[in-house]
Amino acid sequence: MKERVIAGLRDAGFSALALIVGLGVGAGLMLIYGYDPVRAYMALFTGSFGTVEQFAETLAFAVPLMLTGITFAIGVKAGLFNIGAEGQMYMGAIGAVIFGGLLKLPPGVHTVVAMFGAMLFGLLWSIGPALLKVYRGVHEVISTIMFNWMAYWFVMYLAKYVVVDPNKPERTITVYESARLPVLVRGASLTAAIYVSILFCIVVFLFLTLTRLGFELRLYGANPSAAHYAGVKVWRVVLASFIIGGLAAGLAGGLQIIGRPPTWALYATLGNVAGLGFEGIGVALIGRNNPIGVILASIFYGALQNGGRLMQYEAGVYAEFVRAISGLIIIALAVPEAVTLIRIHLMRKLRRWRVT
Repeated sequence: MKERVIAGLRDAGFSALALIVGLGVGAGLMLIYGYDPVRAYMALFTGSFGTVEQFAETLAFAVPLMLTGITFAIGVKAGLFNIGAEGQMYMGAIGAVIFGGLLKLPPGVHTVVAMFGAMLFGLLWSIGPALLKVYRGVHEVISTIMFNWMAYWFVMYLAKYVVVDPNKPERTITVYESARLPVLVRGASLTAAIYVSILFCIVVFLFLTLTRLGFELRLYGANPSAAHYAGVKVWRVVLASFIIGGLAAGLAGGLQIIGRPPTWALYATLGNVAGLGFEGIGVALIGRNNPIGVILASIFYGALQNGGRLMQYEAGVYAEFVRAISGLIIIALAVPEAVTLIRIHLMRKLRRWRVT
């Protein structure tokens, strides 16, 4: 227990140092281009946490990132590099449209059905790469990239031609009010989706720490040789990580439909979900691939997205430059965990080389 506390404090120290470095580099760039970094960062903070409505909006930005971050994090825990959250999220979004916009059910029940429909679609899309990994040895990076693109064009087709709103062809039909999650703060787009996302992350944390399969998953990710000698079945580990990841990503897409006003629908361009799966990778790295860390990292990431808009208005920083500064901060925070993953990968290669 003491060692875990020390390790946690060490990781927190590294993250704090990385944040300072990222903020410092961003401030230096702003000075070079004639911006006031103090004013810009004050605007960033105010835009993210200045009022209840702004903090609520920050949490709204964080909701899908918690879940796509979990998709990548659970893969890393199992020693996999699952980048399929993007495609699984597309499927979850269209699943929520189908279950939430075509079915008529009582309130409450309809919301649950729409959420589980989104999770089901995400799960089904994750099974393909999992089976390819288990039975054919196909690397998960290759298979998930392929499945991401297949999902992109398939969902876009459905959004444009199958479940399109005839009065507004730029989007799908809207989900019924009975399927929507309630808005928590007037003047912001935060809904009860925040509770769903946090609960999902906590359940995954408990799964990893309290269950036998969770222990096997962590053991295989940390030391495949030891897991092999301990009798861990690789196929179970791979399937479990992909299934949990698919459920999380599908739910992320679904919550963007039934839990993010004012659209309550999927844009034909997939604009209200596109990119969130890949952004989850950065969130997972910032959160050290820990489900609780992912919650905190997603809120921080959401603050950058939400507060960055005020940097443009209050400090006059161009939108492109705001994104560049945010990217630098995110990269700085992700570097420590990325270095750790690279070191672990090299150690595995060295072990295999010694065995052979």
